[in-house]
Amino acid sequence: MPEDLEPGFIRKLDEVVVNRIAAGEIIQRPANALKELLENSLDAQSSHIQVQVKAGGLKLLQIQDNGTGIRREDLAIVCERFTTSKLTRFEDLSQIATFGFRGEALASISHVAHLSIQTKTAKEKCGYKATYADGKLQGQPKPCAGNQGTIICIEDLFYNMPQRRQALRSPAEEFQRLSEVLARYAVHNPRVGFTLRKQGDAQPALRTPVASSRSENIRIIYGAAISKELLEFSHRDEVFKFEAECLITQVNYSAKRSQMLLFINQRLVESSALKTAVDSVYATYLPRGQHPFVYMSLTLPPQNLDVNVHPTKHEVHFLYQEEIVDRIKQQVEAQLLGSNSTRTFYKQLRLPGASDLDETQSADKTQRIYPKELVRTDATEQKLDKFLAPLVKSDSGASSSSSQEARRLPEESFRVTAAKKSREVRLSSVLDMRQRVERQCSVQMRSTLKNMVYVGCVDERRTLFQHETHLYLCNTRTFSEELFYQRMIYEFQNCSEITITPPLPLKELLMLSLESEAAGWTPEDGDKAELADSAAEILLKKAPIMREYFGLRISEEGMLETLPSLLHQYRPCVTHLPVYLLRLATEVDWEQEARCFETFCRETARFYSQLDWREGPTAGYSKWTVEHVLFPAFKKYLLPPPRIKNEIYELTNLPTLYKVFERC
Repeated sequence: MPEDLEPGFIRKLDEVVVNRIAAGEIIQRPANALKELLENSLDAQSSHIQVQVKAGGLKLLQIQDNGTGIRREDLAIVCERFTTSKLTRFEDLSQIATFGFRGEALASISHVAHLSIQTKTAKEKCGYKATYADGKLQGQPKPCAGNQGTIICIEDLFYNMPQRRQALRSPAEEFQRLSEVLARYAVHNPRVGFTLRKQGDAQPALRTPVASSRSENIRIIYGAAISKELLEFSHRDEVFKFEAECLITQVNYSAKRSQMLLFINQRLVESSALKTAVDSVYATYLPRGQHPFVYMSLTLPPQNLDVNVHPTKHEVHFLYQEEIVDRIKQQVEAQLLGSNSTRTFYKQLRLPGASDLDETQSADKTQRIYPKELVRTDATEQKLDKFLAPLVKSDSGASSSSSQEARRLPEESFRVTAAKKSREVRLSSVLDMRQRVERQCSVQMRSTLKNMVYVGCVDERRTLFQHETHLYLCNTRTFSEELFYQRMIYEFQNCSEITITPPLPLKELLMLSLESEAAGWTPEDGDKAELADSAAEILLKKAPIMREYFGLRISEEGMLETLPSLLHQYRPCVTHLPVYLLRLATEVDWEQEARCFETFCRETARFYSQLDWREGPTAGYSKWTVEHVLFPAFKKYLLPPPRIKNEIYELTNLPTLYKVFERC
């Protein structure tokens, strides 16, 4: 054994070295600092928290809240280690109900960054600003103006730890981590408003409103694709004394990236056991490599939870962990089992009317046409109604299942029809509206509508139609509203009239409207009779305009005599007439010409697009109207704007169906 081997001397480390080592364990990257400070702001009962970032939080990380603030006398020790307002004895850990308790966050930050705090409490007349280095106050707090709350500014994070700074990712990736932390707390704390902004940017990268809801914040942050598939449930277990509140996606949604937001007693934590259990349930439903979105909040008795097991507090231990995880797994399984009955499969492969071949290519005319490429051209062939129960005939004798066909409309465009009118329109505001409709028309969508074949009515809002070898589902209500708006523009000053016999008293109709829920009347709005008189006075005053331009006649005695006739064989639903008249008085801008015509046409289109789908003798007539009046009018008249593409969904196509059935 060599004689020169001597044991090393054990020395006590310098306090600065000790603090920097401890700080490196707690503050590993900007996202850790943000998490600690967000929890401090939430502990301070803040209702709005703003975060400003520069260079991914390395140059600047500023957190501003409107919470209780920090007392002036506490500023001297606020950045020293193990100073906290959350507990006084070790036994208090068993009942801890706040996020922070060790008093290490601000101390750790002050050892690896330049830290300043500006704060004001409700009782103090002014705010105070203080700067810190290595846990010590630099000088005395300086009085300053400010609102109630605290602003913590962290600059040059890890300026004295170059190895740590070099090991971090790019500023863009660090900013993404900051966004993820803030997004998770925003979902869990919907009553608090959160704002995240890059320094110098006009618009925030993330913003949630105050007093929102979890599902709404999920929609804002993660998108509508997730929020529309959310399944909300809660569970209370009396045996193991825990409560669970969950928002999980149904089996219709899946993504390559797994997202699980887990809070235990309000703390953002991770649990590999719980995540594995939830993933194992979804593995039965989702394709391999696909994952759900899961938000879960567990509430346990504080004495059953050990929060002091990790420097960054992102892990916790709790009693009966295996049993609780198993109970939650059972609940998730039960919820998904119930939701699977409504599972849907659809995908919009191409925009309606898109060609399979490049426009520069020409198809070989000698090429064989396979059955999957055959297109139905006879609209009188089988429709959806043939496979359903016969519909009840209406008073007019029309039935959607009958062979009766509406008289075919002549093939004329809007311009040709408008040119035949007896009165030429010269108002520039109306001509501008027409030009705007024609300019915004989607040629591709127009081609689709012109060559479509009606298939069947699904319900009062949705209808199936075929174009070439594709089957589409469209929003009939949206199509109708756009159609009637355009009809109002092109029939301006030349509207035919629907005579009302006997005429209807205007004031009584307005009173009926105010009695309905659709009017939204509240006692604060005033007396209903007075409101009806005021609305009637407006309509009587504007009656000459409505009669001259739109074919809507109101007599001097206040009797409604006619309505505009916008389509042959189409009559609007009188059930919605009272609300329509009220909206003409309240929603139309009668002061400015262009706005007056625009809002009047929009309100009228909204009224005319509502059919009567109530059960009764006229139930079948609504379906007949969709097939024989509205859809022929769509083909003839409608100039679809680009936004209407969002109301059409491709359900399937013949080539895809042939592939499916060839496997059978």
